[in-house]
Amino acid sequence: PGRAGTARFLAQHNTWGFVATRAARGKIQGMPYGNCLLLSDGPVNNSTGIPFFYVTPKDNTVTDLLKNPMASLTLPEADGNFCRKNVIDPEDPRCSRLTLMGQMVTVPPEEVEFAKQAMFSRHPVVRKWPRSYEWFFMKMNIEHIWLQSW
Repeated sequence: PGRAGTARFLAQHNTWGFVATRAARGKIQGMPYGNCLLLSDGPVNNSTGIPFFYVTPKDNTVTDLLKNPMASLTLPEADGNFCRKNVIDPEDPRCSRLTLMGQMVTVPPEEVEFAKQAMFSRHPVVRKWPRSYEWFFMKMNIEHIWLQSW
């Protein structure tokens, strides 16, 4: 219940989020850039609230993050029950949104097994993604939290 419960619910139940970075390449260098990424905050039975990502350096978002790790992650209530049950568009302000801000870092070796369990338990298909893309795990070290819950 309450704002903290809403934030925890969104972190646990969203399977994707919108990541915003500062572009680090070409003509758009320094401009805001955003992309949707799959995420998991832990295995289904062990939610941590810390978002983990399975990423490739071929993704422009990751290129940005490797040069400047500051990012924001927005998690909409699109997968929640309130908006669906009340037939409210997920972009309606009455549908909650959680934005986490902080540094995106490579998962250290001692946490990689947990990151694998977190991501693969919620997104089994990623195991089949092409190995030649040099996938690795990142997580967000959360510094600020903003919840829109009207």
